[in-house]
Amino acid sequence: MTTAVTAPVRPRVPAAARRYWPLAAALVLLPLGLLLAGRGSWPASLQVDLSGPLGSASDWIVDNRDSHPLFLYFLGHVSNVVVLSVRGVYLVLLAAGWAGVTAAAGLVAWRLAGPRLAATAVASFAVCGLLGMWVPTMQTLALMVVAVAASVALGAVLGLAAGLSDRTYRALRPVLDTMQVLPAFAYLLPVVLIFGIGVPAAVLATVVYAAPPMARLTALGLRAADPGVLEASASLGATGRQRLLTARIPLARRELLLGVNQSIMMALSMAVIASVIGAGGLGDRVYQALASVDVGAALAAGIPIVLLAVVLDRTATGARSHGTAGRTWTACAAAVLALAVAGRLTGALTWPEAWHVDIAEPVNRAVDWMTAHLYSGVPVVGGTADWAAHFTGWVLDPVRDGLQALPWWALLVVVGVLALLVGTWRTAMTAVSAMAAIGVLGVWDASLDTLSQVLAAVAVTLVLGFGIAVGAARSTRLERLLRPVLDVFQTMPQFVYLIPVVALFGVGRAPAVAAAVVYALPAVVRITTQGLRGVDPVALESARSLGATGWQQLRQVQFPLARPALLLAVNQAVVLVLAVVIIGGLVGGGALGYDVVFGLAQGDLATGLVAGAAIVCLGLMLDRVTQPTGKEA
Repeated sequence: MTTAVTAPVRPRVPAAARRYWPLAAALVLLPLGLLLAGRGSWPASLQVDLSGPLGSASDWIVDNRDSHPLFLYFLGHVSNVVVLSVRGVYLVLLAAGWAGVTAAAGLVAWRLAGPRLAATAVASFAVCGLLGMWVPTMQTLALMVVAVAASVALGAVLGLAAGLSDRTYRALRPVLDTMQVLPAFAYLLPVVLIFGIGVPAAVLATVVYAAPPMARLTALGLRAADPGVLEASASLGATGRQRLLTARIPLARRELLLGVNQSIMMALSMAVIASVIGAGGLGDRVYQALASVDVGAALAAGIPIVLLAVVLDRTATGARSHGTAGRTWTACAAAVLALAVAGRLTGALTWPEAWHVDIAEPVNRAVDWMTAHLYSGVPVVGGTADWAAHFTGWVLDPVRDGLQALPWWALLVVVGVLALLVGTWRTAMTAVSAMAAIGVLGVWDASLDTLSQVLAAVAVTLVLGFGIAVGAARSTRLERLLRPVLDVFQTMPQFVYLIPVVALFGVGRAPAVAAAVVYALPAVVRITTQGLRGVDPVALESARSLGATGWQQLRQVQFPLARPALLLAVNQAVVLVLAVVIIGGLVGGGALGYDVVFGLAQGDLATGLVAGAAIVCLGLMLDRVTQPTGKEA
């Protein structure tokens, strides 16, 4: 009789221990690093000075822009097509006159989204005229028409390829993921380097920024098509092209319309920001007003931007699932043409100056009153300037100094540990490499300054967002009250948020953080509310039957079950906050945002491009440490 020899049983390590050992290691390494290394800015020996090569590349492009075949036979033609397209649309809008454009906006909104939005569209364009912003509004609208058409076409082509090919989808997915987390400013410098400052650079930056949502949603819609419908179509002898046109695309109509909507909103946001590189229009008015701290003029241009965003968003969202009769569209076109001809015959092409309403002066008087009465010296609560100073001194400065005091290698360890806790070894390596690239570029301290602003803004956003979302999840009335407010805040371009914070807090890092908080808050509230409301009612009822209090239900049932939504809210907060903190360089935010603005304004592309590359790396790192992924086996 033989005796079976069994292998020794290894003690099983608990899953929690396997998951959190990197955190324990970091807690041991960090204090040791502080004791041994002290302050640890990135070593100069590990930096690479790119100012020389970038300066040489910039000089070569400037010197050869009018003679090299690449510019003469390709990029030059692209630039000319963009300029002619924008100019053609602008001339058509001017030829239609204010009456024709307003009527066209109302009729299109009526046919796509109903009479209420039609009235809103007409009123919105009328307000643009009343504020004396008719011509800048038409300039922005012309750029928008060209940029949206190009971004939707480009996104649809990429989405079609990704939706029909698994290999293309796998190749495009990381590219689109990366493009989605990049701040808008990161797109400006490369196009300026190639096309110079002007409309072509602004349009092409807008196209590149707005195309990814269309590509992602198109691929999602095509890949999610009902297999049963596709199989039935194939069984009837339909070719691949026929299945695409008669089955896949109709089934993906909802995602396609959502992609168009998202492209429109991102294009408007980028078109406004692109005023920094010569886009003109409403964004240029806001930029010039902010540069001179003229809050009244900035608000006069900011209101039309918000109204234009609301009208475009609601029109694209309200597009009905069924088609509209061609006869109706013909009648609408005839009405618009009649109004345009009538306006041209009467000479009323631009909004009459007699109908202008000047709000800049009263707004600036109100700001002066706030400066005198609310900035400081308010009993008990203090003034807004006091709040900004306290937030800077008690939060921003300590966080920045703490980050800059950490040894550089210790900060890389922290980044790697955080990325490993929420993702895989691959995401951890990506995050660490991105952070290390910042040091190699020689902008370590400026990047940590930006990172401190992002961390402070994210903390405030999450505290406010989670608190508001808990109330909205428990009260249907509060959710209904918040819905229109969140809708408006989510449609406003990033640039517009700088106006009220400058009026309230002046310029500095605290106003940039405040603008970032207000911009990111709606997304956090929406995602968290939806996650909490989606918790299984049976689980809540079981907790109540066991005598759990409301706080216990929230902490032990709702938060754990809504964990994916909460993590997504954190990720979105980080991405959105970073976008506005960078733009905060326009209002004294400093750090990387200032370097980008300085590079664009002074033509110092070496400084601007290095800062832009650091912004890309910072955004990539923050996304990786806050975006959960499946663990590798």
